[in-house]
Amino acid sequence: MVFKFPGRQHGLTLIELMVAMVLGLLVAAGIVTVFASTSSSSKAQNQLARLQEEGRFAITRISDDLHMANGQYCTNTGGVAKPATGGTYLDQLRSPKVYAKDLSGAAGAVSGALADVTTVWGAASGSGGTYPVKPTASYTMPSFLFMRGYECGLTTCTPVNPTTAGLPAMGTGNGNRVKGADVITVRYVKPGSGWAIGGTGSSIAVSSSAGTINTIQLVQGTGEPPVTNFVATDLAMLADCSNAQIFAVSNVSSGALLTVPGAANWTDSNPAAQQPESAPKLFNVNRDFQTVTYYLKVVSVNNDGNAPFTGALMRRVNGASAARGGSEDELLRGIERLDFRYGVQDSAGNTSFLDANDVDASTDCPPAEINALTPSTGCLWRGIKSIEVSVLMDGQVPLYTLGSNDLNYSYSADTNTGLLPPSGHATRPSDQGFPDQLLRREFTTLVAIRNYNP
Repeated sequence: MVFKFPGRQHGLTLIELMVAMVLGLLVAAGIVTVFASTSSSSKAQNQLARLQEEGRFAITRISDDLHMANGQYCTNTGGVAKPATGGTYLDQLRSPKVYAKDLSGAAGAVSGALADVTTVWGAASGSGGTYPVKPTASYTMPSFLFMRGYECGLTTCTPVNPTTAGLPAMGTGNGNRVKGADVITVRYVKPGSGWAIGGTGSSIAVSSSAGTINTIQLVQGTGEPPVTNFVATDLAMLADCSNAQIFAVSNVSSGALLTVPGAANWTDSNPAAQQPESAPKLFNVNRDFQTVTYYLKVVSVNNDGNAPFTGALMRRVNGASAARGGSEDELLRGIERLDFRYGVQDSAGNTSFLDANDVDASTDCPPAEINALTPSTGCLWRGIKSIEVSVLMDGQVPLYTLGSNDLNYSYSADTNTGLLPPSGHATRPSDQGFPDQLLRREFTTLVAIRNYNP
């Protein structure tokens, strides 16, 4: 017999094992590198998509309110045409006649009917002029109470500081107002508000001898606010499609019976009743002639009060007073810059773009309101035909894998142009308390002020 023995078994040598391990590590390193690169690219793409969406929303939301600026009930600012210096005929600005003594209180005061007021009667303006002294008789509502802008740098704002209206101070901490971001306040009659006069609804009792208003009985019609919204300290505005009158009322009952004239009105004249054919409505000035202010606030990305920080777009209505139906809402995050340039029409009918301080300082204005107050400080705030809005959005969460070219961005509101690194801009993110390692994009639009009709 022949016996066969199994062959000898051989294992891996140490060198072969080390070669295999090195090859495995190289493959794993390649996979990790591809994964990290893909993950980083995916994060950047997601941030960019989110940034684009929020930038469009910011522009759209601001534009909606700017389109309404100066809006009155079924009318606009156009009035009786007068020849201007250049031979062009321009309309005098149509404005409500004010009988009430306290339409506007001191700067930032909530006792007046208007919120976020920084234009004090008789005070010096930031541009070197003075605002009219407090009237002693009925007057037309001046231009500077319809719109107000603030040009802000890293340390101060012109023509005045909006903190006097109750806004946060500028700074780099959580809750501060963002440095280098402009602020704007606009006013308009809230659409859908008010009580219709005539028919089966609200009614006016008129003095037969003078044709002036004695009482107004409010009745809640379909789609109208409850009459209990009108309280004793509120001012009333009676308006039709041609004019408006603002006056104080007294003896406001639970059934909203308003007595006119009240002791808080000037006694040189009394508000008159409009004809029913002109579709008059009564509005609550404190609630319905609403004030809308936009500004940027520093917020914590992780909501813990700590860095990293970004900017939030804030919309403040009626001074955030709940009694006035107001609020202060954070609309979106990731916005670092907010700038406005105002397209104004001067007395010759020419249009130019100015910043807020130049608008407030200019005396080269279109025909003023009928029976306008003097001096004419702030007269261009209702000569604005369009507003150029610029916002700078960021990705909020720092991406430390971004290359230097990825960090470059342009912002046309600055004097420098082209794609620059964060440190190359006039207002640097680090000055505002924001990290450099963020994707950034600029969004701009030109908004026509449709309620200006010279």
